[in-house]
Amino acid sequence: MKSHISFERLHDFRDVGGHVTEDGRTVRRGQLYRSDARVPEHPPFAHHHLRDAHHYEDGVRELRRALELIAAEESEPVVFHCPADEDRTELLAALVLALLGVAETDIVQDFAHARTTERYGSLRAYAAQVLGADDELVSAALRRRLLEPAAGAELAFRRGVEADIPVLVRLRDEAARWQIAQGIAQWKPGELGEEHFRARLADSELWIATLGPDGPVAGAWELWWDDPAAWGPQPPVAGYVHRLMTDRATAPAGTGRRMLAHAERRVRAAGRGLCRLDCRANNPRLRAYYASAGYEVVGEQPSKDGGVGGRFAAALLEKRVLDAVPERVAAEHARRHASRSGV
Repeated sequence: MKSHISFERLHDFRDVGGHVTEDGRTVRRGQLYRSDARVPEHPPFAHHHLRDAHHYEDGVRELRRALELIAAEESEPVVFHCPADEDRTELLAALVLALLGVAETDIVQDFAHARTTERYGSLRAYAAQVLGADDELVSAALRRRLLEPAAGAELAFRRGVEADIPVLVRLRDEAARWQIAQGIAQWKPGELGEEHFRARLADSELWIATLGPDGPVAGAWELWWDDPAAWGPQPPVAGYVHRLMTDRATAPAGTGRRMLAHAERRVRAAGRGLCRLDCRANNPRLRAYYASAGYEVVGEQPSKDGGVGGRFAAALLEKRVLDAVPERVAAEHARRHASRSGV
């Protein structure tokens, strides 16, 4: 498999991605590289020196730390290198691929680590027995960050439960970091903790999207039945979608749109005629996304109380989800449209 990337002064810079796991998923390209580079101290780089990481017993702490850095949810693309010899980078690359689920027979075609296999039975056994890289702490995090979504995976939807709360916090923080990286001024990491999602379990609905009925979480959202902070006092004519979030490591293309469609079906099943949401008025990308899903701007809340996020101007959007809506819903919709049009 071609993995070498040519540089003028780097002779062995390789993308670790491209391998296929035993369950059919592909290791992402562009996220993890190994190199013989001697990277000096430089502001754009976060440099972590891991001494003795090539020694199977002596370098246990360093190897474990390297795996944790690679698996970190907030991590940018990572390059690992060795100023001495290639064997050290090969060991770390082989361990990552083994924990991701790549067959060890495929790994040894690129990395020669027969000694590890002979001594511990397999690379995964070495990672578990010596490094303590169990599924929850390292392996699962690596798979979330470095594996492409399963091809053709069907989404399943279920109500959220107490056990989902840590995942919801993670999704929200990941979405906030992604927004910041894209220059979008909306969410901030750490704004909403477990207490927020626990409260939503009690007073509204949390929904989870998974890859198949028993697969990993691909996304989530909140569905409220009242939203006076944005919309003011309203009759019970709508459902309100909040915090539409996807896991960028597992969600197939179109997951956000499919979650939104499921929320609309839930609102319709409740006998309410409108699905409503809001976003920052100065976020043209998000407004365009909702418009492409059939949502229409029907007003603006000039000073919405965003809680920990402070106050901001919010665009109010809605979509009719019942062909024959109750008369009061149609009248309210017409009134808002006329007001917005200046009629």
